[in-house]
Amino acid sequence: MASEIKSYRDLKIWQKGIELVKTVYVLTRKFPKSETFGLASQMQRSAVSIPSNIAEGHARQHTGEYRQFLYTALGSAAELDTQTVIAYELGYITKEELIKVENDITEIRKMTYALVSHLSH
Repeated sequence: MASEIKSYRDLKIWQKGIELVKTVYVLTRKFPKSETFGLASQMQRSAVSIPSNIAEGHARQHTGEYRQFLYTALGSAAELDTQTVIAYELGYITKEELIKVENDITEIRKMTYALVSHLSH
């Protein structure tokens, strides 16, 4: 199975990360103009950081470095999770939107932990 992975673009976890970025950008378009450089920007940066760190880690030559970038992606996922709750509490997103993003983040987290575990063996 690993031989099928030619690039980070082949990784399901990276693909799901890109989908999450698109979701976050669609959600944050609806935020008030006053949040353009505030919460909206922070959520976008956190979301972009997830697949970016997965890609950069995959490109590294050492497994330890790869794991470290995956942990960074997990940190960004935690940031985005927190920011999404804040967006909901401020009334910028609906409960349904919150649940969708939370579910997407949870799926990416599980996949990331599984990949870290795989790399550790």
